[in-house]
Amino acid sequence: MQKQQIDVVAGVIYKEDNILICRRKPGKHQAGLWEFPGGKIEKDENHQEALIREIKEELQINISPKEIITKVIHEYAHAVIVLWVYKTQFLEGNITLTDHDKTLWVSAEELINFELAPADQPVISFLI
Repeated sequence: MQKQQIDVVAGVIYKEDNILICRRKPGKHQAGLWEFPGGKIEKDENHQEALIREIKEELQINISPKEIITKVIHEYAHAVIVLWVYKTQFLEGNITLTDHDKTLWVSAEELINFELAPADQPVISFLI
């Protein structure tokens, strides 16, 4: 049986020289792991629209997606995730958490100190 493919976008959100990472809250899939925020691309949505919507839903902030950093294909037990990762600029807003229990602004070099979700781990090499 072929696994379902899920197309997902994530934003490497920059504010000055720091990057926003978010920790999945207890009860969520991959709870306790850090990630670049984002989510599933809905039908009839382009990548940038999906990223803007997901970040607004998850964090209540406004962002501006820029160029693509990389595409990661990661196979989980339940599905194959195709993760489109975009360099993203923080515009405005105060972070309010819905899917996460913590956020941090860190330098690219500091990312190696955090346990990122498996699909997010390959992104680090593009940022350092």
